Amino acid sequence: MAEVKYYLDENIAKSVLKGLRDRDIDVVSVTDVGMRTKSDIEHIQKALELERVIVTFDKDFVILHSDGVTHAGIAYFNSRKNSIGDIINHLELLYEVMDAEDMFNRVEYF
Repeated sequence: MAEVKYYLDENIAKSVLKGLRDRDIDVVSVTDVGMRTKSDIEHIQKALELERVIVTFDKDFVILHSDGVTHAGIAYFNSRKNSIGDIINHLELLYEVMDAEDMFNRVEYF
């Protein structure tokens, strides 16, 4: 079973990236993969190509999911009130209990 890998959208703090990397979790940001300022659909396509779960605050990704757009998974935080530590802990737990196949075309809400 393949491990979950993450793709952080533009609004996710760099400290989340660092925190996940400190836990040896495979994660990239949109900047890492040259996707800064791209459209949501381009992000979904890139994350699918890279087999990565998108981490986002952006409800538009959930709408794309509802519209039937294929994706490698979405970790949707519906509130920016989550602390950096909470976000890291939620993603670490998701990483520990799910695998990439489980996350395919799935949205996890936090």
